[in-house]
Amino acid sequence: MIRTLLLDADGHATLGGDELIARWHESPDSRIWIDLQGEGMAREREMLEAFGCHPMAIDDAHRDRHPPKIEEFDDHTLILYRGISSFDDELDYVPQQMAFLLGERFLISLHPGQAMSVDRLFEREGEHLLGWSPEYVALRIMYISAGFYLDSLLAFESQLSDLEDLLTNDGSDTLMRRVIAYRSRLVKMRRIFNYHVGITQELTGHDYDHLPRANEETLHAINDVHERFERLLSLTQMYYDICGDLVDGYLSLSSHQLNNTMRILTVITAIFVPLSFLAGLYGMNFAYMPELSFRYGYFIVIGVMLSLVAGMLYLFKRKRWF
Repeated sequence: MIRTLLLDADGHATLGGDELIARWHESPDSRIWIDLQGEGMAREREMLEAFGCHPMAIDDAHRDRHPPKIEEFDDHTLILYRGISSFDDELDYVPQQMAFLLGERFLISLHPGQAMSVDRLFEREGEHLLGWSPEYVALRIMYISAGFYLDSLLAFESQLSDLEDLLTNDGSDTLMRRVIAYRSRLVKMRRIFNYHVGITQELTGHDYDHLPRANEETLHAINDVHERFERLLSLTQMYYDICGDLVDGYLSLSSHQLNNTMRILTVITAIFVPLSFLAGLYGMNFAYMPELSFRYGYFIVIGVMLSLVAGMLYLFKRKRWF
């Protein structure tokens, strides 16, 4: 799907398809935003080459799973961004790579599937944002996309709090698997956010021709995006640490319960060892054992056994073994 937003010199916006590109070429003071969603690689390459995009920029934009980055060329700047196509409060998300090619008068956005941030801006705020500058549109898309991440992470916080209570009150292996799954997803998200923080740090620290820090609005937008991704990075790190603490706490609790069980079994074993010794001793079938003919021998042995049990229970009780 190809959709375009043309803003002419008088500030009038027109929505349409690739037919608006010719009008943009005819009007040197106009600006255009071209959004390519799920187009074939050959068609995308043809359009990007028509706008004078560098072959290396086109290759990077078409490469699968390329890490986010920013790269400047003579007539345009490439920004590779990891957006999302779906996300929920269980941290189940489907990422998708987005590419922005920024020129002085144009913005081309490429993404394989539906992008919620692009859809939100294209028909609502696109005209206003394109009036500021094409780079402002790209930064705003990144800001809104980060907001979707943020909403889901904040919703996950309540899930994590409930899970913490469940593990404390009645921990189970099923809950433990959930925590480990969350940790795995948080690691992947942290890696993505770390890339994006690096991109925004480059934007705040270096001057790019098509993302000038001298433009106050552009600099403000860059700082907003940077702060949002820093917050996302800190949240994922905090939630990762909490999940790690939950895992350690569950293992410690399980180890403590196992120690209590082993202590009880040890007490039982320690009590029955001397009793088994006495029973084994007097169970031997020798003809001349002196106690066998004693009238009260059985009762004496039983009394000795009971005394041993009582004495050992008293000793273990004093040592607080049970």
